[in-house]
Amino acid sequence: MSVPAFNRHGVWAIYCFEMARAFRTPLQSFLTPVITTSLYFVVFGAAIGAGMREVSGVSYGAFIVPGLIMLAIFTESISNASFGIYFPKFTGTIYELLSAPVSPPEIVLAYVGAAATKSMVLGLIILATANLFVPVVIEHPVWMIAFLVLITATFCLFGFVIGILSQGFEQLQFIPMLVITPLTFLGGAFYSIDVLPPVWRAVSLFNPVVYLISGFRWTFHGTSDVPVMASLGATLGFFFACLIAVVWIFRTGYRLKI
Repeated sequence: MSVPAFNRHGVWAIYCFEMARAFRTPLQSFLTPVITTSLYFVVFGAAIGAGMREVSGVSYGAFIVPGLIMLAIFTESISNASFGIYFPKFTGTIYELLSAPVSPPEIVLAYVGAAATKSMVLGLIILATANLFVPVVIEHPVWMIAFLVLITATFCLFGFVIGILSQGFEQLQFIPMLVITPLTFLGGAFYSIDVLPPVWRAVSLFNPVVYLISGFRWTFHGTSDVPVMASLGATLGFFFACLIAVVWIFRTGYRLKI
């Protein structure tokens, strides 16, 4: 039994279409997050950080950089991937996509790849913006890129699942706004969970975002709230859980069409 050839032209066409959509709205896609990051530095880095001591041996302004990048990547990855696959469902072009000579893995690769590319570019833009406010040193650059790619791909897969399961535009915003953002703020994005009382620190360890932010922060400063291998394991576990969900959706056809 022959294995179907990889349809690189189909994947590339979907990828380019999704990337073009981001560049048609550069203000929303890239400038708005830069302005938001600058405001975070003004509020947290300058106003609050000026009265704080160093955190884990680094200045507070440098300490919050990984958390700011993760906050943007979480929300943007979910938003880009969920809207990318939901819009064809909303307009009815999902039928053309499903009948085209493009396999489910190729569809996922194209949509998730485009969303991940946009999110990683955004993360690098925020990193460059942060350097305008504080000197940022990356102690483990290779691991930083690895964590960035893995976390971005994971949340893009998660967003892809949300886009398929959503039955309205309001549902696309529900999980990012009411679940992911609060978990990020409570996950040590702007503080170390080591400063919390023992009971609340133990509670924080049930927040999966803690492990993602902690592992990513380790790549910058060499310190983390939880073991790095635990962070890597949690990230890989979330990645494979999202991958399994995508495979199940395409095998069953669940909510692929409105």
